[in-house]
Amino acid sequence: MKRNHCPAISVLDPGVHLSPVRNDGAVTSLPAPPILEEWYRRYLDRAELDISSSGVQPYSFAELRRIAGIGHDELDGIVMDDSTSQGSPELRQAIADRYAGGRREHVMVTHGSSEAIALTLGTLLEPGDRVVLSDSLYHSLGHFARERGCEIRTLPLGELSDGAFPDAVLRDTIGPGVKAVVANFPHNPTGLSLSGTGYRAFLDRVADSGALLVWDAAFAEITHGADPLPNPEMLYPHTVSYGTFSKVYGLPGLRFGWCIAPPELIERTFPLRDRTTLFLSPLVERIALHAVRAAPRLIGPRVEQARRNLELMDRWVERHADVVAWQRPHGGVCGLLELPHVADVERFCLELLDRTGTLLVPGTAFDLPHGVRLGFGGAEKQFAAGLDRLSGFLRGARGGR
Repeated sequence: MKRNHCPAISVLDPGVHLSPVRNDGAVTSLPAPPILEEWYRRYLDRAELDISSSGVQPYSFAELRRIAGIGHDELDGIVMDDSTSQGSPELRQAIADRYAGGRREHVMVTHGSSEAIALTLGTLLEPGDRVVLSDSLYHSLGHFARERGCEIRTLPLGELSDGAFPDAVLRDTIGPGVKAVVANFPHNPTGLSLSGTGYRAFLDRVADSGALLVWDAAFAEITHGADPLPNPEMLYPHTVSYGTFSKVYGLPGLRFGWCIAPPELIERTFPLRDRTTLFLSPLVERIALHAVRAAPRLIGPRVEQARRNLELMDRWVERHADVVAWQRPHGGVCGLLELPHVADVERFCLELLDRTGTLLVPGTAFDLPHGVRLGFGGAEKQFAAGLDRLSGFLRGARGGR
């Protein structure tokens, strides 16, 4: 692939405004395009090797049809008619059987989990609501609380130790009057997560406060060294949780997601959905039905691939310990690679892309300015090649100091 030259002096083109963020997570000016999506919009198509992704290696449609047993005749027989706001009963039942204890009425399917987030938080949050956000949060999860003018409290990831928050931190952050607590474990981009004990203490604190728990479970089915955390909606009914095909299923292009929530909360989203997206395509729903039923056969091989890549990453970090720092992720397929000697991570990523064709996401996309998001869920040869190019770039940077 021929790459366009990108001057390393300029991080973003003149005129692009990115909203400054205070330490408490509140946006101080009018919203701008999220830096993560803006980064991909500008630079993804120039990358020869992408080692920035937070998802596993995507499947081709032929692979999906073979693994999930989707025949041509079945696809040809789909009538391109309307669906329903909540999704077809058969599809919702399949999701419920896997993730929600069989309770179909607790499931709504959406255009990716991003729509589920928009429908639920865009409906439930009101100005002045007190909302707790995990810091360094994926932008969609924090957007609606800020856009609505909610009172933001931050749950600091830096206080997480051995998979648990100190009791004092939980009490100070999740107190009386909190309407919602928004969390993402395993976390994007760090891969940090809660231990079983830390998870129970966290849920107990949320329950004591009476807050709605908003739980992003995008990475729940890939863990490293521990069992996956159970869906909190099964343990604490006042919960909205999100799922997606974009991470562990390897089907981001299908744009399929869902939420699991009390039926009355789902029903409150219908007026907004009736005025926006209405429903999913019956073609997407039929493919998604087969994918959910084939989940172990889709997810299992990608989990093993990610674990092999993570082992390669462990060895790579050992060889580069003088210039990088890495806290091994507890789950998901990405982590924060810290660059202690790099003052400008956006410039670092642009120079890496310009010189080697290798894409990373700067930590500034998550308010983490001292590192980059590195994804290890991709194809093994491409991941190894990307690390090799990153090694060469780091050696060159060291030689230039």
